[in-house]
Amino acid sequence: MSTGVIIALIVILAAVVLIAAVLTLRARRGPGGQNLKRRFGPEYDRAVARHDGDTKAAEHELTERVERHGSLRERSLEPAQREQYEARWTAAQERFVDSPREAVAEADRLLAELAAARGFPDGGRYEEQVDALSVHHAHHVHGYRRVHSVARTGESGMDNGDGRTGTEEMREAMVEARALFEDLVGPARHRDESRKSVERSDGDRAHGRADGRAHQPWGFTRRHAKGS
Repeated sequence: MSTGVIIALIVILAAVVLIAAVLTLRARRGPGGQNLKRRFGPEYDRAVARHDGDTKAAEHELTERVERHGSLRERSLEPAQREQYEARWTAAQERFVDSPREAVAEADRLLAELAAARGFPDGGRYEEQVDALSVHHAHHVHGYRRVHSVARTGESGMDNGDGRTGTEEMREAMVEARALFEDLVGPARHRDESRKSVERSDGDRAHGRADGRAHQPWGFTRRHAKGS
């Protein structure tokens, strides 16, 4: 075998080894940035902001979430369970009129219990539960964060003295949290359709559009709730 052929074989072998190494590294690093953006949507932007614009750090965090929780399979709810959760959510909405803080606290508890019933980590491990939810319900999980934060904040630092600012913040938190509730309590068909419609504006979701009859129970406005 000539020296030229040997050199050519060595070059080819080195190229194959290099390509294999690159593919292995990519597999270990998990989904790329574009895939993460598509999967996490607004959650991707929040992760980048939380890391002060460090995209690599944010993508590393999101990739770790996928590795930890991506294989989770959500459990189905029995019809009786679904009806019970829906009744409790409706009661919390109605309670908001007279006791907004208690209603927000109940919404926070309800989401934690519902997520656990669907197979996510227990609500006692809040951060882990939210991370898992963000992998499977990325477009709606922030509503849970918001209602949880408002529920934990209580009265400190939320009022302007007459209760109106606090009440409005609580109302908006519950409206945003409702999207995750509907995602979790609904049948699989409902969740698939919900994911297809994530292009709806965040503004419409945040302000709880009441132009559809299905959403009339949440059609109350700021003036309908008493300050606490």
